[in-house]
Amino acid sequence: MKNLFDGNGQETPLEDRLKADIDQAGGPVDLDADCPGAIGYTMFDVPGSEDQTLTILLPESNLNKAPSQSLHRILSIDKRQYLAMVTAGPFAEPDTLRGDASVMVSSLARGARFRPPFHGRVRANILGEELNNGTLVPPRLRPLPHSPVVPLTEAEAAAVLKATGDMRLGVAYGFESIVVGVPSDRKDVLPRHLAVLGTTGGGKSTTIAGLVQQAQKAGIAVVLLDVEGEYARLHQPTSNQAMLAALADRRLEPEGLSKDRMTLFHLVGRESANPDHPRLHSFSLQFGRISPYAAMEISNLTEAQEQRFLKAYDIAKDMLRELGVFPSRGDAEEERFAAELDEFERGYPRLTLRFLRDVVEGIIRAGEKEEKADSSFRIHSAEMKRAGAKEAFQRRLPAKIDSLPSWRALAGKLGRLDRLGVFDADNAPPMKYKSLLQAGAVSVIDLSDSGMSELNSIVIADVLTGIQAAQDEAYSAYEAARKRGEAAAIPRTLIVIEEAHEFLSEDRIDKMRILFQQVAKIAKRGRKRWLGLVFVTQLPQHLPRQVLGLVNSFILHKISDPQVVASLRKTVSGIDEGLWSRLPGLAPGQAIASFPHMARPVLVAIDAARSELRMLD
Repeated sequence: MKNLFDGNGQETPLEDRLKADIDQAGGPVDLDADCPGAIGYTMFDVPGSEDQTLTILLPESNLNKAPSQSLHRILSIDKRQYLAMVTAGPFAEPDTLRGDASVMVSSLARGARFRPPFHGRVRANILGEELNNGTLVPPRLRPLPHSPVVPLTEAEAAAVLKATGDMRLGVAYGFESIVVGVPSDRKDVLPRHLAVLGTTGGGKSTTIAGLVQQAQKAGIAVVLLDVEGEYARLHQPTSNQAMLAALADRRLEPEGLSKDRMTLFHLVGRESANPDHPRLHSFSLQFGRISPYAAMEISNLTEAQEQRFLKAYDIAKDMLRELGVFPSRGDAEEERFAAELDEFERGYPRLTLRFLRDVVEGIIRAGEKEEKADSSFRIHSAEMKRAGAKEAFQRRLPAKIDSLPSWRALAGKLGRLDRLGVFDADNAPPMKYKSLLQAGAVSVIDLSDSGMSELNSIVIADVLTGIQAAQDEAYSAYEAARKRGEAAAIPRTLIVIEEAHEFLSEDRIDKMRILFQQVAKIAKRGRKRWLGLVFVTQLPQHLPRQVLGLVNSFILHKISDPQVVASLRKTVSGIDEGLWSRLPGLAPGQAIASFPHMARPVLVAIDAARSELRMLD
């Protein structure tokens, strides 16, 4: 330490002289002198300053009192009050030198402990101006320099964030007791759809398991399309040691879903990921529920095959009407339904895949100039065996049957679909979607053994169409009861689509526009009818912007790809720069939550899964 001479000519260390000068001036400045509780002050703006952001300086002793995501009240010296959130820092800076000054670097590199006095610096986003009545409004001005900064209590911070809800997600990062939740009773939240995005290992499965459990407790009906079989054991409490330790840390208990309110479904002829589930049911698909246009897209038909498919479909419909299969003779309600049917939404009731095969193969036989009632004509369906069926078919044969190769190719594709054994099976009933809409019911549809993504797409299309029809019916009954002055409630429903990129990828939407239009229509109707969609994927870059455009809420786990992050920044609004910069480095279980009920997106430490997951990220 350099020595100086005092007034008597005696040599005095600089440090002692500086201390003496401070004592003579009245001692160190007390930050609390003009504002009790202040931890720092706002700084002057610089040429690189941006709107809605400012810099706060802290003394060394208060360096750890402004962690990232913490909330503060700025008491501007012009008598205005502002609220701000720390989005970067705190950073430690020397008082009189640059942090990378040569004397700092060289001394430390040689093992010297030269640490000059330092201070803290944080960057904060202005949330708004706080009026006298506590209302937060958009700021017209900025806090002036040298304005004291006071941290909010956790109770005040919780009131500002407005991140509460009866469906618990986790704890706000940077706080000890602010629980982040989703309100189950707000129509502008879950029914406006949610996307859970993140790379493998980021914690998406844990998030979904917790969301499903909380939804069941809130009385929401959940239909979970489980592509990998991860959720087949949700009725059991978790046995994973890491999950148990994390739950104990938050004083939460492991807990499975209510056993009598969870059902596990699997496709007929396919295995389940949990064959020992107490409520295990197999189901088949109804070909007549799938839109013919969606069926053509899923089957990847050529344009020529599509023309012949629609021709055979029309013949089959006319025959079902003449034979009294649908509409039933004298049934006015079925007649009305048939007249109002929109085939872009669903298929023709009671039309089976085997009957359509019979029609196509019968046309091929006729084109080959074989006798129309010949015994060599193989019949697959019960409808074609009905009295008068062959005669009805012969009356509807085209006058000229051309391009037999296209007809044969179509018959081959329909045959391959039929051989999957999942359509209109005699040994497994179709799904009764109305029964899935009971309050608190959780229906996990296990597709882990489907063997092909095309079959998964068919199942998802069938489920979405069936749930929408059941929800529309329930909503109509609800509206009718209200008009009569009767107490009524509409079922709140959540459909979770795992591995959504396989069903709704950019490439698939280009080839399956009708299927996407169905999803978009369900999404738009669902906003009014308490039907919410949850898209879950580890490859958000494969989801087209049209799908993300349907979503109003996001839970973002770790995403490392900078191009994906850049794309999401154009889609997800309200997330500040500090949170975006954290996204690639989020730890497992951390996520950025953005919901309409929140004042701003927050970083959340997601609760560990209380239920058993078959495979953990």
